[in-house]
Amino acid sequence: ACKTAHDLPAGELHSYEDRSVFTEKRRPGTKALTVVNEYSSGKNSNLPLDVKVQCMHCDHPACVSACIVGAFSKEENGSVIWDTDKCIGCRYCMAACPFQVPAFEYDKAINPSIMKCDFCFNRTKEGKLPACVAICPVEALTYGTRTELVKIARERIKRNPDKYVDHIFGEYEVGGTAWMYLSSKDFSELDFPKLGTNPAPGVSESIQHGIFAYFVPPVSLYALLGGIMWISKHRKELDEEGKL
Repeated sequence: ACKTAHDLPAGELHSYEDRSVFTEKRRPGTKALTVVNEYSSGKNSNLPLDVKVQCMHCDHPACVSACIVGAFSKEENGSVIWDTDKCIGCRYCMAACPFQVPAFEYDKAINPSIMKCDFCFNRTKEGKLPACVAICPVEALTYGTRTELVKIARERIKRNPDKYVDHIFGEYEVGGTAWMYLSSKDFSELDFPKLGTNPAPGVSESIQHGIFAYFVPPVSLYALLGGIMWISKHRKELDEEGKL
């Protein structure tokens, strides 16, 4: 559904019944804006856990603040989108993203671009559901306002304490995200990054401002932005140790 909605090459529907793809953990890329990985069962269940991976659409997106040409924007409906006509291929957004999601079309010699999930921005503008939500046969995905979804998530955890861990991933991580998760297993066991609650742009913006104040060369800036994830994680570790 995602590939069809974004005009990406897609196989026949029956080909997606082949579960051999779950032998390796995958990441979103230029050919697949969202992927699903499989993990061992959570508490009180023998069924494997399937985890969807895509852009988290942060409330305070680091990619938006890191982009020096304003190609990225945060829309009112929560989508983080980008303008390919503005993109210059600097890839600062890739270095800034705490979830390491934006992908670059390295295989394109002419006019390569950044690719990532856009929350089906064009569909939602028309009042439609994101393609992945609309097609999900078991309603594992829910779409709505962030306030509504947090309320629903908390109610589910309260009603089913034996089914879910008491954690809504994305409620507070890096200042909050539009995509949020419930799980029957600790998120650290599902390859979710351990992040603090401070928005990542706090670091990337200070670095970006240095471009204009001190004329930092692009190569040097890219290296600095690449340290955002390390800095964020390090601050979190110090905070947990009571050193901040």
